[in-house]
Amino acid sequence: MRVVVSKLCGIIGYMVQYGCIAHCTFEYLGDFVVCTGPSMEPTLFSDNVLFTEHLSPRFNKISRGDIIIAKCPTNPKQHICKRVIGIPGDRIRTGNRQELVPVGHVWLEGDNSRNSADSRAYGPVPKGLIRSKALCRVWPIKDISLLTNSNY
Repeated sequence: MRVVVSKLCGIIGYMVQYGCIAHCTFEYLGDFVVCTGPSMEPTLFSDNVLFTEHLSPRFNKISRGDIIIAKCPTNPKQHICKRVIGIPGDRIRTGNRQELVPVGHVWLEGDNSRNSADSRAYGPVPKGLIRSKALCRVWPIKDISLLTNSNY
């Protein structure tokens, strides 16, 4: 009986260790995100799966053209996937008015401007709401690609 209990405790110990490693990896380094909604079409479609990294927002390395995942400014329980259009100090023209992106904020817009709730509706977004930066699309397999801002 002691041998069984000892082996069981060993297995549970390994499971806890690997669980902690997985949690830290997904919380602090990167994770997978499923996109929903048409706001990033034609770049990203609903049910695309992205691999994202969490280091860029932590070290303030978000730049114009990056695709990011952030908490929605109007509904903190929801996450949004948008492109960074403006960084602090940029002047953004929306319709017939100009907006200045303040320090500590970014201007976010969806690639599908006709069907996107973004900074044009809720203004500049605090950088503290940014959770991660999208690196690549991993699903569907036929559409695997890096998401660079070189085309922006």
